[in-house]
Amino acid sequence: MTSRDPGDTAWVLDPILQIPHVRAAVLLTRDGLVSGYSDALSQPSAERVAAITSTVQGACRTAAAAFADQDSAVLRQVVIESDHGYILVAPTAHGTCVAAFGDPEVRLDLLGHRVHSQVARLGEKAMAAAPRGADGGAEA
Repeated sequence: MTSRDPGDTAWVLDPILQIPHVRAAVLLTRDGLVSGYSDALSQPSAERVAAITSTVQGACRTAAAAFADQDSAVLRQVVIESDHGYILVAPTAHGTCVAAFGDPEVRLDLLGHRVHSQVARLGEKAMAAAPRGADGGAEA
């Protein structure tokens, strides 16, 4: 279901893609590079989605901070609704992001729950794989 190289983290997309009416998903870095994507997308399309998603996240962070009259904001999710369906974007704490697209019939509550569950699993795996220092603690 997902295009990936061995050892990468695109496995995070598989449970999302099992939701009825979910059509595509991309795993990307915060700066817009593709880490994995569903077979419904070509590589050029996945790269385009990743670049646009990265830009949208930056704009949404800036807008959230401006509305709160603050210097910065932590983005938890972005939901875009169009006549084609829904896009749900959720960043992780370690610099990646999951973006999923469902047609208009997708259950948005289920999509949101699954995306955030997978983001949490991705974070757990990243923490488990964090390098350790000589004293057994995490490296600085």
